[in-house]
Amino acid sequence: MQTMRKLAVFCGARHGLRSSYTDTAREFGRLLAQTGCGLVYGAGRVGLMGEVAQACLDHGGHVTGVIPRFLNSQELLHPDLQSCHTTTNLFERKSMMMDIADGFLALPGGIGTYDELLEVMAWRQLHQLDKPIALLDVDGYFQPWLAALAHAAAEGFVEPFEIERLIVDPRPAVVLDALLGAVDASRARGAGRPA
Repeated sequence: MQTMRKLAVFCGARHGLRSSYTDTAREFGRLLAQTGCGLVYGAGRVGLMGEVAQACLDHGGHVTGVIPRFLNSQELLHPDLQSCHTTTNLFERKSMMMDIADGFLALPGGIGTYDELLEVMAWRQLHQLDKPIALLDVDGYFQPWLAALAHAAAEGFVEPFEIERLIVDPRPAVVLDALLGAVDASRARGAGRPA
């Protein structure tokens, strides 16, 4: 029997200035639960990360948190997670999330979100990870960042393929469907993270 598919979601510990960011985070959390896909995320109850987790929990989904010890406090840690791992630092957190998750999705966020997103992209570029990566491009949030990546490609520093194989769409249902299809294809190849 195949194990539950799990997606790691990278997103802000703040809500941002647009209500559409919060609305989309909630919708994505609900869709995860309704498709029977588990959520892996940073374990917080604040910002967009708290919204996506709470929506997933509210609709009967399974949520796994991964949090570094220095952030593990009553104020930040979501109290209702079915599973939570505490790591020594942010590096260990990212590594554990890469191991647990079958694919990755970024919602709007700040430096931490971009750090996590770029790390999984770098690992995939170096053939140390073979799992799909998606951007939920709410109100074009990721367009300036994608333009920067395109500039790096145009200047010969990034292979265009690395950008082209990102799943990018503003619609949660479309992104989730494409991401889960890519996860299933990756599993069928026996892909993942090399030992």
